[in-house]
Amino acid sequence: MPVFTRPLVILSLAGLLAACAGTGTRPGLYEQFGGPAGVDALVEEFLVRLLGDERISDQFVDVDLVNLNDRLVEQFCAELGGPCTYTGRTMAESHAGLGITEADFNALVEALVDAMQARGIPRAAQNRLLARLAPMHGDIVSP
Repeated sequence: MPVFTRPLVILSLAGLLAACAGTGTRPGLYEQFGGPAGVDALVEEFLVRLLGDERISDQFVDVDLVNLNDRLVEQFCAELGGPCTYTGRTMAESHAGLGITEADFNALVEALVDAMQARGIPRAAQNRLLARLAPMHGDIVSP
């Protein structure tokens, strides 16, 4: 191939690759969770699992479940990059004095993972949400 045509071939290949990349864009994290309907369904599945888990269901006996559902939808939506604003209390305020143990926290995370798997959320998307929620651990678990 003549030297002067190499740059043209490289530019053509780069243009083709850019065009292909534009047609197969990956949906954002919020969309991977199914948008508003998907987040609502995930929170419902999550709460059903929490309330059915003997290890931690006692933690929710006196909780306003409608409010909890609404705040979780807001929180997950916001953490996923959706068009929501979390209006609830901070995690430290919400969990102060509850005596939540490491085992309680782990049971909650298991319930969330099980709910995400049941909803068919891709593993990579699950891990991205868990990574965003992980910093809250210190505000939830009692020292």
